[in-house]
Amino acid sequence: MLAGRYGGQPGARARIVLGILLATIANHTLAALLGAWLTSLVGERVLRWGLAASFLGMAAWMLVPDKPPGEDVRPKLGAFAATLVSFFLVEIGDKTQIATVALAARYASTVAVVAGTTLGMMLANVPAVYLGEAILRRAPVRLVHAIGATLFAVLGVLALI
Repeated sequence: MLAGRYGGQPGARARIVLGILLATIANHTLAALLGAWLTSLVGERVLRWGLAASFLGMAAWMLVPDKPPGEDVRPKLGAFAATLVSFFLVEIGDKTQIATVALAARYASTVAVVAGTTLGMMLANVPAVYLGEAILRRAPVRLVHAIGATLFAVLGVLALI
């Protein structure tokens, strides 16, 4: 959405990517801290079942397509600020934030969890910023969602094992 609105401006895509990066770091840091705090409240057995349930829930949620914001949204900020604010807000309670909470509850290194989930977000979003229109014309979104759902289901089963 933002790449389409600002794509003609020099350097806009780089500012959009920087906004996504900083918003993701902030959002995932908060989610990881929440996950680490939850770990301190519950025992290992509860944590394992909760982690498995969250991954299996994420698998089901992946099959529900995301809805793009309305086309009447017209940010009055520049590419960087509009991306930073909107991406941070849109990610609150989203699939990746919930996965970050679950991972941080399972693994002790908050920094590693934030780095890993942020890297994953950037690997998914940078190509979309630069190649978004071409990808949308060729990639079957349902297939991508099905693959993501399968991966989360496998992680859920592995957490139980």
